[in-house]
Amino acid sequence: MAFVRSLGLLLAALFLAPALSAAERGPLVLAAASLQESLGEVADAWAAKGHARPVVSFAASSALARQIIAGAPADLFISADEPWMDRVGKAGRLRAGSRATLLGNRLVLVAPAASKVRLTIAHGFPLARVLGGGRLALADPDAVPAGKYAKAALTSLGVWSALRRQLAPAENVRAAMALVERRAAPLGIVYETDAKASRGVRVVGVFPASSHAPIRYPLAVLKASRHKDAAAFRSFLLSQQARAIFARHGFSAP
Repeated sequence: MAFVRSLGLLLAALFLAPALSAAERGPLVLAAASLQESLGEVADAWAAKGHARPVVSFAASSALARQIIAGAPADLFISADEPWMDRVGKAGRLRAGSRATLLGNRLVLVAPAASKVRLTIAHGFPLARVLGGGRLALADPDAVPAGKYAKAALTSLGVWSALRRQLAPAENVRAAMALVERRAAPLGIVYETDAKASRGVRVVGVFPASSHAPIRYPLAVLKASRHKDAAAFRSFLLSQQARAIFARHGFSAP
């Protein structure tokens, strides 16, 4: 179902935007949901240089990767983890030599902004007890990068098995954060940049970097791309100007 919804968003981005020729439209970028504010600002900075503004479609990296493998038309892909980019590469969908590591991030535990919860994240920490009868919001731990990082961290810290019946999986990291913002879940696991972008949550704690694989955002031009600005926009994403924008939103250098 999440794949169908995100495919619909991609088609809307392509066909329901103002009618433009391929030459007039900016490159189509499929990007991880956690990049919404930062990549929008980067796209604006690119357009300010006189280029056509990129068309950006945000969803879970897993859903976007499946779309690309299935043949969905796009010019660039930015994933929130390396395994999904690996799968796109193994399917022969990446332009040779275009893959690069763009950004890094951190994993955090969040609560509603008005919550009084205090919790130190360490091995065996009492997350299940603090949740009480509530659920822990996180992205789908079987597919979505933020959810997979969360599962790895909780497993490493020895608390995953105690929480399996208290999970509230969401289709992407922003949907997980929305559950906490709406108080549908008392706690959630998201990226540090997501928490920074929201006034509805506060960070309860940061997961140790050693508890999960490094959070890296790989970038690549897609092999099927024919847009004249695809390679140039890739270079801009890796530029100091773009990196400064991403840093303001809380992303780290890779």
